[in-house]
Amino acid sequence: MKIQYRDESLDFEEVPDETISDLAVRAATHIGADVGRVSFFFLPKPGFMKYPFPERKLSDFITPTTRIKLVGTPNSEVKKIVEMSAASRRTTRPSNFKPVKANKVRDWKKVQEESTYTFHAIEPLPYLPNPEKSRRYLERLANDPGIKASMRKHGFSVGLLTEMNPAEHTTHESKTLGLNRNRGEVIELRLRTDAYDGYRDYKVIRKTLCHELSHNVWGEHDRNFWNLTKEIEQEVERNDTLHGGHRLSNEEFYNPDDSYDEAEHADAGGWTGGDFVLGGSTSEPGLSRREIMAKAAESRMRKEKEAAERRDSPSPS
Repeated sequence: MKIQYRDESLDFEEVPDETISDLAVRAATHIGADVGRVSFFFLPKPGFMKYPFPERKLSDFITPTTRIKLVGTPNSEVKKIVEMSAASRRTTRPSNFKPVKANKVRDWKKVQEESTYTFHAIEPLPYLPNPEKSRRYLERLANDPGIKASMRKHGFSVGLLTEMNPAEHTTHESKTLGLNRNRGEVIELRLRTDAYDGYRDYKVIRKTLCHELSHNVWGEHDRNFWNLTKEIEQEVERNDTLHGGHRLSNEEFYNPDDSYDEAEHADAGGWTGGDFVLGGSTSEPGLSRREIMAKAAESRMRKEKEAAERRDSPSPS
C-alpha cells in the first residue's frame, strides 16, 4: 500500500481487517507524530478523514486505484517550532543596541496553529457566473486576520468553505445567509446579491461567518450560541488590522446598501445529515462533502506538482 506524504511515497504493508483508525496509528508512528495531529485524504472516496478516525475497515473501500495522502507534522518539527518560539521570546538586546533595521521574528507556534485551525478546502459554485471572483472572496474571508485569530483561539477546523446559491435558500418569509453542516464539515455563505448582479458587503458576510463558526460548538440558537457568536464577532473586530474603518470603500467587495439582519438569518442551526451538492441544485446528483474536499486536495496537489515541474525545468536559452 502506497501513501503519499509530502514529497515522498511511503510503502506500508497491507494488514488484513485493518481499520482507518489502525492505519492512522501506523502512519503517525512512521512519521513520528501524534495520531491526533494527522489526517488522510482517500481519493476519490471516502475523502477527508481526521482524528478521531472511524473503525471502518480499509477493505470496505480501498481499490487498486485508490490514492491515499497523509497530512501530519512530526513531533520533532513541533518541538522545533516551540523551541524557536520560546527562544525568540527569550532574546534580549543590550540597552545601547540600536538596530539599523528591525528583523521580523516569525511566530512558529502561530504558523503551526494556522495550518491546523483553518479552512482546509475552498470552492465556489462552478455553475454560477464568475466563480473565480467568488473564490477570491472566500479566500479573503479565510485569510482575514480577525477570522484567523478567532479560529486559532477556539480551535475551529472547517473542511470546506463554499458559497450558496441564493435562489435555493430564499422564501417569501426569510433568506438563509449561511449554513454550517455537521459542525464544521462544510460552511456555505451567501456571497451574491439576490439578483445575481453583484456581491454582498464584505463585513456583512464576515459577520455571517462568525455566526456559522459558532455552530461548530453549538447547534441550537440558545444563549450559549449567542454568547459565543458575540465573542467571536468582538475578536474579529479587535484583530481587524486590514479592513478597519471605512477603507473598504475602494475595495472589490464593498456594498454600502447591504446590511446584516439577524432576524432574517434563518439557517436552522447547525445542520446535520444528507449530502452536499456542489455544482447543481440540491435535488440533483452530485458530490458528497468528503468527495468535494478530496477533489479540492487533489487539485492542490496537482497544482503544486505543476509548479514544482516549472521550477525544475530549464529556462529557454
